[in-house]
Parts: sequence; C-alpha cells; structure tokens
Amino acid sequence: MTAGPASSDVLVVDGVVRRFGKLTAVDGVSFRVAPGETYGLLGPNGAGKTTTISMVAGLVRADAGTVRVMGEAVGPDKIAVRRHIGLVPQDLAIYPELTARENLTFFGRLQGLERRDLTRRVGEVLELVGLDERADGATKEFSGGMKRRLNIGVGLLHRPALLILDEPTVGVDPQSRNAILTSVEALSVEGMAVLYTTHYMEEAERLCDRIAIIDSGRIQAEGTRDELVRLTGGIDHVRLTGSGDVDAAAAALGDLRAVERVDADGQVLLLTVRDASSAVASLVTGATGAGMSLSDVEISRPNLESVFLHLTGKALRD
Repeated sequence: MTAGPASSDVLVVDGVVRRFGKLTAVDGVSFRVAPGETYGLLGPNGAGKTTTISMVAGLVRADAGTVRVMGEAVGPDKIAVRRHIGLVPQDLAIYPELTARENLTFFGRLQGLERRDLTRRVGEVLELVGLDERADGATKEFSGGMKRRLNIGVGLLHRPALLILDEPTVGVDPQSRNAILTSVEALSVEGMAVLYTTHYMEEAERLCDRIAIIDSGRIQAEGTRDELVRLTGGIDHVRLTGSGDVDAAAAALGDLRAVERVDADGQVLLLTVRDASSAVASLVTGATGAGMSLSDVEISRPNLESVFLHLTGKALRD
C-alpha cells in the first residue's frame, strides 16, 4: 500500500521491509500520521506491529524503505531526530523506589529539559496521565495501570511530535485499562501525533482516527473505522426472537431483496442482511405478516473483528 502525498505529516513510512534470517517480519509497509492524529496498527501478536514501530523509533534498521519524522530520516545512527519521538514500550521503564514525580524529573533531566521548564512540565504530565494526586507516592506501591500511565508520562515529557505506544494496556485490569485509554484520548488536544499498536479492536475503535489492519507483516487495509467496515459489503446480522409460525416467517423473509440468508433455530430467526438499519421495518412487517409474533429484534453491525476475518480468513486473536 502506498501512502498519498501530504507535506505536513509528522510521520511518513514508505515501503519498509525487515527480515530476520529467512523470515520477513515486515513486508513493504507504508503509512502516514498527521499532527493531532491517532493512527492505529491493529493485528494479532506476531503480525509485525512491534517490528514496525521499532523501525519508526530508530531502534532497528529497515532492510528496505524509509522512515521520516518531521522530514528527517530515522535510523539507529540518526540521533538528532529522536528529539521528535517519544517511545512507550510494552516493558515498564520506571524506577520502583522513586515517586512518580521523581521518576519524571529524572527522565526529564536525561532528556535535557532545563530545571524551570522541567518542574512545570512534570506537573503538566502528572495531570495529563491522571497521577497528580499520587505524584509523591512510591511507584512500587502503584497498581499495574498506574505504572503504565507513568510510563506514558515519561514518553511525553519532552513534548515529542510523535508518541509511539506499543500495546500500552497489556496485562492491566479493566479499570486501569480505561484510565490509560482516557489518558491517550487527551493527547490529541496537545496536537501530538500518536502511533498506537494493539490487538484489541475495541481500543482501535475508541482511540484511532485511522486504522491499519496488519497481518503477516503487511497492511491488509487502511482507513477510518467506517471505511474499513464497508469492506465487508455492509452485511449486518439480525436476530428475530418470537413465537408462532417461524418457518413461514423464514420463507417470507428469504424472498426479500435485502436478505442474504435466513437460518431458523427454534423460535429464533438468524438473518444475514444488507444494511439492516434500512431493512428492519420490512423484516418486522414480513415476519409478523407470515404469522410470527416477535418478542425481540437484535441488530449486530460489523466491527473491526469482522473486517479482519473478511480480509484474512481468520480471527483477530488467532
């Protein structure tokens, strides 16, 4: 897939390839991320997400293709460009014996922030990641989710143009996970470009302005959530539950143009329907007209899991 032109993009990845022996982990990946945009790489473990962001962060050299951040080439030997990049890896990179404030102050000094700006910036970051009330508590006493949020804070300190988040919610409880996602949602307010990798479709749907579905080292499709869902052909699933003449209702609904398939299961009809929101009135009318008394109508719209299955023939978490 080739990205289109856009001179103002923070990140431009063009045809990157990375091999490990005979294994091609990333195979011609291209995409762009604009200022204030959260761009998601969605795929199962082993799809090539972490290798891709390792090349974007300059930790791993691409065997082919190029990566540019703020117009500057990225690579292991390109030190200056790293001032534009904040990397939040899966593994925690904080000191448990220090407080949250002390951790941020330590890393801020390593990043070259001057004392006056550093004090102000530490306060801003603590508030942004929701740790301002626990700023002076020992990090070793933090929950897993709080440690993850502090890890994100370290990556934010130097105001990078691009923040890279690699599976930031792995291994945390649902409450902590929601707090992390809330913190990430606030980043676009600062105009920061965010590259977010995940294998959780609900995270991609919630956070990302655009999403690339990646599998076997290649981008299979890219677009907004709605653009990707349209790749399934607009097929929805409708569940009609009731009593009466279910078989007659199945026969009647099967003749409707919008209905692709009808399966009867006891007192339930399972329908595959094109654009169910427009067809639901005719479905209800057809079923009741054929002698079925309805007690429940449930519509399931396609999601990113459906798109992944449609594109790759396997489930997202396979």
